[in-house]
Amino acid sequence: MKGKKSFRVAIAGATGAVGQMMLKVLEERSFPVSELVPLASVRSAGKYVLFQGERIPVAELTPASFRGVDVALFSAGASRSLEFVPAAVESGAVVVDNSSAYRMDPDVPLVVPEVNPEDIALYKKKGVIANPNCTTIIFVVPLKPLHDAFGAERVVISSYQAVSGAGAKAMEELRHQVLAFGRGQDPKTLPSEVFPYPIAFNVIPHIDAFLENGYTKEEMKAHNETRKMFHSDTLAVSATCVRVPVMQAHAVSVHAEFARDFSLEDARQVLAKAPFVELEDEPESKRYPMPLFAAGRDACFVGRLRKDVCHDRALNFFVVGDQLRKGAALNAVQIAEILTKEYLQG
Repeated sequence: MKGKKSFRVAIAGATGAVGQMMLKVLEERSFPVSELVPLASVRSAGKYVLFQGERIPVAELTPASFRGVDVALFSAGASRSLEFVPAAVESGAVVVDNSSAYRMDPDVPLVVPEVNPEDIALYKKKGVIANPNCTTIIFVVPLKPLHDAFGAERVVISSYQAVSGAGAKAMEELRHQVLAFGRGQDPKTLPSEVFPYPIAFNVIPHIDAFLENGYTKEEMKAHNETRKMFHSDTLAVSATCVRVPVMQAHAVSVHAEFARDFSLEDARQVLAKAPFVELEDEPESKRYPMPLFAAGRDACFVGRLRKDVCHDRALNFFVVGDQLRKGAALNAVQIAEILTKEYLQG
């Protein structure tokens, strides 16, 4: 692979929402693709994807799919990653995996390029780089520069997560429930299949399975993944994750306590210079981040900045980001860009 200027790229899960967004981002950012290999389940094999104006047939994902592939972007779910990532690596591909399968493997780097790009070099251990959970990505992008400046000690987050984070069926469920309400149906009786209760006109404080400690898997991802990327066994991260009736873009309320004192203006200056952070913090003009306006955009939008009234060295802020773009597809493509530019060319 050394010396290559363009790369044979496979996308496992090419027909899903994140896979489709990966195709779009690869094209938007002019990633050096010499050949695209779209892969999906047997049910989707034979369909076509559009890439750079060309209709490309989707092949069935099998262990033999990765012959000659340089970079494999996986967004097919954890079980499929565990089944097929080893075959991709054995075939010589470097894998960027968007599932939870490898995130906490000590030999697999977990990377957000604005947070810990240097960890990409550790891919050589297993041939795999993991993409963090979408909610984690969105709040660590602004948290990391603040941590570098002031030393984060404790972080408490509450998330407001869009239904698209649960897939296309979840989006359809919200649409159908809203339409049913418009026809006069009692919102408490709206039919629900994806979520345990109606999501229209409701919020559900339950994402993923509950664990013995009372937290959900989604909430523990925020704790474990942030500590891994920040290389800290002492950083305290506690989360409450909530599903809200929003189509796209997750929002997170963050309370962060720091070791060093700072002013509100200090925090603003840090965030104003941070990559992939856009300040929307003019409350007097009613300007603050909202999912409706963050959807389809790349940045993590930060606003409602204020020093905590009960803790001199704490900052409260609100961050919103499109979980399909920066929270998934864009982050994976950024990793692949660094990988190909710094490690796979020689």
